[in-house]
Amino acid sequence: MDYRYELLDSELCYQGFFRLQRHHLRHMQFAGGWSPTITRELLHRGHAAAALLYDPKLDAVVLIEQFRIGAIEHPGGPWLTELVAGYIEAGESAEDVVRREVLEEAGCRVEEILPIHSYLVSPGGSVERMSLFCARVQAPADGSIHGLAEEGEDIRVRVLSVDDALERMHNGAIGSATPIIALQWLELHRRELSLRWGSKA
Repeated sequence: MDYRYELLDSELCYQGFFRLQRHHLRHMQFAGGWSPTITRELLHRGHAAAALLYDPKLDAVVLIEQFRIGAIEHPGGPWLTELVAGYIEAGESAEDVVRREVLEEAGCRVEEILPIHSYLVSPGGSVERMSLFCARVQAPADGSIHGLAEEGEDIRVRVLSVDDALERMHNGAIGSATPIIALQWLELHRRELSLRWGSKA
């Protein structure tokens, strides 16, 4: 397979917190030859980092709950149970973002951090890449409220036993991709993590 493509023309459609571009391009096809010219919109929203917070003494995870505009039409409503996460700013590493956001969104500190994966969030229309971690923490109080007022954040901490969190994932109560990926990783690596961090699991 000849994996070539040609970007023929681009135009800026919108520039705000996000940037939206329209590209006209063609690419080589699996059967050979060039595709016809196709048009695709591409959303630039930066790259992000997220962490599954794990307290080994409690064998519990620290998740957060907040309003999400992208879930406004979701049957369960727009308040989602998620991981601590944030966008990577200039000069920051993904780990820097996790340490900053854990303090801002959950009110605790990272004691140790392990990489899980790095993946494209929605490559059909966005360049965003997510760097995903597991971080050892001491769980804050369940129900405590955090976030930066100047960013319009209203974030509630949810401390759940690992078994409860996995059950919520399996029954669909946790429905966004990043926490599902992280919890599935935890389900596969729970014993390994308990040996590393001395969990009571």
